[in-house]
Amino acid sequence: MAKDRLKLEKFESKGFTIEGLDLSIEEILDETADWEPLGPTPFPGMIEMRDWDFRLMKRYRPQYYPACESCCFCGYGKCDLQEGKEGACGIKLNEQVARKNFMRATWGLAAHAGHARHMLHKLIDMHGPELPLDMGSYVDVEAPNIRTVCGIKPKTLADLREVLDYVEEEFLQMVSALHTGQEGNNLDFESKALNAGMLDHVAMEAADIAQIASYDMPRGDPEAPLVDIGMGTLNPEKPCVLCYGHNLVAAADVIKYVEENNLWDEVEVGGICCTVLDMTRTDQNVNVVGGLSSALKFIRAGVADVVVTDEQCIRTDTFEEATAVGSKVIATSEKVCYGLQDRTDDSVDKIVEDLVNSQDGVLITNLEKVGEVATKVAQRMSPKRGNLKVLPTANELKDMVDKCTQCGSCRRNCPNDYPLDEAMASAQEGDYSKLSHIFTELCLGCGRCEEKCPQDIKIFQVMEKAAEKEVKEEKYKIRIGRGPIRDTEIRKVGSPIVLGEIPGVIALVGCPNYPGSKEPLYRTAKELASRNYIIAATGCHAMDMSFFRNGEGKTIWEQFPGDFDGGGVCNVGSCVANSHITGAAIKIANIFAKIPLRANYKEIADYILNRVGACGISWGAYSQKAVSIANGVQRLGIPVILGPRCSLYGRSMLGRRDREGDWTVKNKRNLKKEGRISPGPEHLCYYAESPEEMIVKAVKLCIRPNDTDVGRQIKLSHYIDLYNKYFDEKYPPDLYMYVRRDRDIPIKDRTEVMKMLKEDERWEKGKFGIDQPTILREGEF
Repeated sequence: MAKDRLKLEKFESKGFTIEGLDLSIEEILDETADWEPLGPTPFPGMIEMRDWDFRLMKRYRPQYYPACESCCFCGYGKCDLQEGKEGACGIKLNEQVARKNFMRATWGLAAHAGHARHMLHKLIDMHGPELPLDMGSYVDVEAPNIRTVCGIKPKTLADLREVLDYVEEEFLQMVSALHTGQEGNNLDFESKALNAGMLDHVAMEAADIAQIASYDMPRGDPEAPLVDIGMGTLNPEKPCVLCYGHNLVAAADVIKYVEENNLWDEVEVGGICCTVLDMTRTDQNVNVVGGLSSALKFIRAGVADVVVTDEQCIRTDTFEEATAVGSKVIATSEKVCYGLQDRTDDSVDKIVEDLVNSQDGVLITNLEKVGEVATKVAQRMSPKRGNLKVLPTANELKDMVDKCTQCGSCRRNCPNDYPLDEAMASAQEGDYSKLSHIFTELCLGCGRCEEKCPQDIKIFQVMEKAAEKEVKEEKYKIRIGRGPIRDTEIRKVGSPIVLGEIPGVIALVGCPNYPGSKEPLYRTAKELASRNYIIAATGCHAMDMSFFRNGEGKTIWEQFPGDFDGGGVCNVGSCVANSHITGAAIKIANIFAKIPLRANYKEIADYILNRVGACGISWGAYSQKAVSIANGVQRLGIPVILGPRCSLYGRSMLGRRDREGDWTVKNKRNLKKEGRISPGPEHLCYYAESPEEMIVKAVKLCIRPNDTDVGRQIKLSHYIDLYNKYFDEKYPPDLYMYVRRDRDIPIKDRTEVMKMLKEDERWEKGKFGIDQPTILREGEF
């Protein structure tokens, strides 16, 4: 994409003449910039990292579990791909599953990059292009993903335009590869998916540093304040505006209007999903209802007088559900319009009047009107709605419950097979506790239970009424999103992480598609933080782990500090803040190991793969964004664990411990030297079937080839202890692969384990270890 063009018909000077010059300049990169030398891959194209990806996939082979064994992408379909059959275009089943992974990754990238571009336009309109990207006095490496991938150091909002131009151009080329008759190899589809993931972290980083600088959000504050979270945080007796989605800009205008008109005591402003996480980063008067699983529950409760939607992870039936309880809807994104009339160019007074008296919803894309319209409509609608903000009476509830015949349709349609029929039978006997428990502790909020009810019972309303007391009292604490990890924190933890003395970084990231309760998130965070792991969380996982307390009545955020340090639990922020977690791994390579970032992706990823003990967990991933985020993490060499409900993605990346050649690496200081390493990390993408397996596997996947004796001893101590705790066996069966020498073994187990290993013909001292492990080749450092 040409940036500048110079045309000269004729130019004469002493000694030479130029005629007919037509020069296009695409990109100017300053190779002499004093911050770092330019690395080998500035603004990489779709296949410039392909050789790196293929090296990863040689060790971590993609495995496929297709939920669908056919293809209906083109007019030739539906094509049966079972038992080695080909589609009309020649595609085979493995390629089709890999293509779907790539397709999901591009959709996820599009969501975040579109979000970033929309936000950047609005912020430049508000603040001008020269607003500095100030991440605070403790952050000098302000954009580690952008520096590493693009090779530039963004200083202002204007600099992010170039970054997003690059992402969008690459995205266009990637989407074209999805067309029929294009790519036809599963590994190349996987490589392109990893590329989409890498670019997703670039786009997310651009979005989050732009909003941090523009809205004066916390800049890596480990002591970011605590705020309330839960369905009981909003007072239904006041006018209520609910903001819902992932893009802050519209919600920020609601906050601005309420603030400027001193209405915080008169109007309740709350939110759902990542939008509300970012709202609290700008103003702590905002109430956090919860993550995506709270959406249908809260909207049907009728507390919100106005629902303001923006983009991403919004239920497509939001307009119907809101209007069914008399709530008005204001859509603010061209991506989510609900068929509503565009009132953008109309006056505020006219829009308010029509919403109050005749219209159920409108589309407004001029976001400077949204705050005033939403607040005024809520103030006028609240007294009119009255009884719509109240749950059914006891008599109405009994009438609904008595209609139930225990046919089991609701249970069969529940994705988690919750015993709704049994709970309804108990309710008919006057015991509503089982319905309350399902609603408050287990329900994902999908609403599928009602779809098949032959009696048309509003099961959701029944459960919510049964849990009315618990819902009104549902109020917990969550720490607001802190933003980037400070460079000072990296200087402190870089060495302990790389050497293994801090056993690992665990990132809890993702959606609420849980196979049961969300309690395993809390349990995992508490268990591992207590063992000195660093816990970093974002999005729905950060919110959902807030709904549990210890014996002292404290939530996870009150039990542990918010530092990025051993034993710390950090809420980094919304979905786009995931880039700060990968950014922390990148900064360890740069700040601790002094490896240049600038356009030096392969060397940074190789360092992370072999030295930085980290593991991502997405226990309830369901969205395409989760796929793109995970692919970006995996390309950096960080493994990801998914929950069993995520298996519908149909693809994992598994290592094989028995393939010795897969674990043969070179010595970075002397590439002629080779050696075998322990399988660490063993996998890049793994499905855990239970919370217990997830916890044990996360600890194991933090083991790295470069661990020191002390570091390996610490990691094996946790691995042995947790394996014994959850699987009731004293030692893991693969322990022999992770003991390089006796000093790796925890002291309390050393005598017994060494005796066991000496009797195991598979183990020998020094078999699994090499100094300075790398999978890079000459010329890539």
